Amino acid sequence: MKNKKLTQSNLPKALFFLSCFVTFIGWSQQDNTSYKKRVLESSEIDMLFSYYDQDGQNAAVTGGEGTEELTDATSTIVLRMPMNEDDVLTVDVGLSAYTSASSSNVNPLDGRNSTVTPFDASSGESRKDLLAYINPSYQHSSEDRNSIWSANLYFSSEYDYFSVGFGGSYSKLFNEKNTELTLSGRVFLDKWNAIYPIELRQGFFDDRITGNGTYNPNFTSFEKENRNSYSLSLSFSQILSKRLQGALFVDVVSQNGLLSTPFQRVYFGDVGNFFIDDFQLADDVERLPDSRFKIPFGGRLNYYVNDLLVLRSYYRFYWDDWGITSHTASLETPFKLTDKFTLYPTYRYYTQSAADYFYAKENALSTFDFYTSDYDLSKYNAHQYGLGIQYKDIFTSTKIFNFGLKTIDLRFSQYDRSDGLNAYIITLGTTFVGN
Repeated sequence: MKNKKLTQSNLPKALFFLSCFVTFIGWSQQDNTSYKKRVLESSEIDMLFSYYDQDGQNAAVTGGEGTEELTDATSTIVLRMPMNEDDVLTVDVGLSAYTSASSSNVNPLDGRNSTVTPFDASSGESRKDLLAYINPSYQHSSEDRNSIWSANLYFSSEYDYFSVGFGGSYSKLFNEKNTELTLSGRVFLDKWNAIYPIELRQGFFDDRITGNGTYNPNFTSFEKENRNSYSLSLSFSQILSKRLQGALFVDVVSQNGLLSTPFQRVYFGDVGNFFIDDFQLADDVERLPDSRFKIPFGGRLNYYVNDLLVLRSYYRFYWDDWGITSHTASLETPFKLTDKFTLYPTYRYYTQSAADYFYAKENALSTFDFYTSDYDLSKYNAHQYGLGIQYKDIFTSTKIFNFGLKTIDLRFSQYDRSDGLNAYIITLGTTFVGN
């Protein structure tokens, strides 16, 4: 989450007198004890919805050539509840329904397509899937609010993948809360239910296969289907002046286990080609090392220009032992239109080098140990342009049941990648506060 430096105008006198009255009541109910402000005054509910659409011609499931059509609709509810003055329980629940050529063309033969081709998604049932997750977390703040610790759990499930995660963090505030240091860690223990391309499954036969000789790929399934990820993060933020706030961060990530995607095809340059209609049958699936080490680090710098404009900048450098290095830079310029409406123009640039094991279609050889044709691991650069608008009502005058509407966010982003992948995402978010 981005660090934010908020500014606001003085509240009306009525609110001032009300706060004094509440403070007086707090004192009157305690014997020789100062009033202590709660970390979270009342329950809050975030309701989020997003729609994502992409297309391209380099699908990994069909060996780096074929449709990348994908749509995803995600709904999320985040509930934050104050347990007492110092503790907050947060429950994040989400459901994502998607259709994709990647899942459909794992078995391109299960639909009603007259001609089988990698550039069309199969119309069979494998074209769609559902992801569900829940992420509860608990946060405790010290009496002086200078120490914060949190713990969280994570569970997610889809047709061929199950994930369990847990983690925690500890934050310490110094220098009259102008300086913050946070150490956090997370562990994910994942399990594949490995699904392979239809032609590589035992017992496969189709009398439409064409090619020189007999289709008999040298394929063996993965012995282990677990994937474990461990991450440790350190961040430092500092209020540098009345207008300037900065932050630095570094992560160390280690993964081991099945890091290959079992249904992503690879075609070799030294093996004969076999087809069903226009669909080329796999020579193998991608094979990647069973360990990966990543180090991203970077920083944020936010500058308050005036009551109307804030500049939020971000940069990250990334390195891993698969040969990828990348740079990410972004700029967001929230512009206050009125007391209630804020406009959010954004721009993000990304560039990366290719992994050591990336090969375009038929450039890998069957004698190699590792290979993939997943263009997410290729060399490319990308531009993302976005625009959002936020409505904010600090008085929560609009009520739904016993909750007042605090904010509405509507955002649109366009993503363009140099390898031809294009996507857009629309997000709508609302925050309600309990009364």
